[in-house]
Amino acid sequence: MSLKEEFQTRNFSIYGQWLGILSMIICLATGISTIFTFNVVLIIFCALALVSAFLILFVEVPLLLRICPTSGKFDEFVRKISTNYLRAAAYFVMSVIQFVSNVGGRSALIAAAVFLLLTSICYLLAGIKGQDFIGSKTLGGQGVAQMIV
Repeated sequence: MSLKEEFQTRNFSIYGQWLGILSMIICLATGISTIFTFNVVLIIFCALALVSAFLILFVEVPLLLRICPTSGKFDEFVRKISTNYLRAAAYFVMSVIQFVSNVGGRSALIAAAVFLLLTSICYLLAGIKGQDFIGSKTLGGQGVAQMIV
């Protein structure tokens, strides 16, 4: 199934997965760029954005759990975030954390919060519509990870 065909399935979990990748990139970019404001409160939220980016990377690209040497506890934690509702909850929590970053002053972290919220909404819609989580083949889902073993 090509990327175009994946998007034509109208499965919100595919949209959520790709928005998750975009959220990861935005969290990484805004976290790095905002860290140079030298505002202590914002630096803490920048660190949380960077942690969120790496967590999203392992959640959305399951192939990395097999390739990268990580601890068993981390692998178990990431594997628990497998259903649409749990992913929606995880992204919502990360979004709220970034929205709270406005307490430290206005910054680019609001962009990360908005994209994390959009991702959460996509996964929530997939859960409400009863759509099964379908991982994109491009990102290592649907049997790609099993081919490596």
